[in-house]
Amino acid sequence: MQMKKNNFRHRITCRVIYGDTDIMGYAYHANYFRWFEMGRTEMFRSLGLSYKGIEERGIFLPVSEAHCKFISPVRYDEVLIIETSLDTSIRGGFKFDYRLLRQEDEQLLAVGYTRHPCVNEAGKVVRPPGFLMDIVAKINPEHDAVL
Repeated sequence: MQMKKNNFRHRITCRVIYGDTDIMGYAYHANYFRWFEMGRTEMFRSLGLSYKGIEERGIFLPVSEAHCKFISPVRYDEVLIIETSLDTSIRGGFKFDYRLLRQEDEQLLAVGYTRHPCVNEAGKVVRPPGFLMDIVAKINPEHDAVL
């Protein structure tokens, strides 16, 4: 079955604080992954389910893979747009795609992704449960019932 492209994009903004930067005023590279986490957390919240709510149901989403391509420097005091989307073609877990843009001119600053298996309280990888599949259905109503 051919998957249709998911066009759902969630956006939030965040100001780069002094503690995010080095002595030159550039954002430290590890902070990009913090911004990615903010994006996916707030995307879930906007769809009616917090990360805390997911974990309270006994499911955890550890990062199994992370990638970031730095395109242009992020500087102290800039306001970032963190754009997050869910790649609904992935089976057996979740892949989030990210774009960081400068709010002032929407210049693309970085792109990246993270992959997350579903893990139960015992640490065993499990299929995404129905309540998470309901979230995927909100994003992409034509998606199959099985991830």
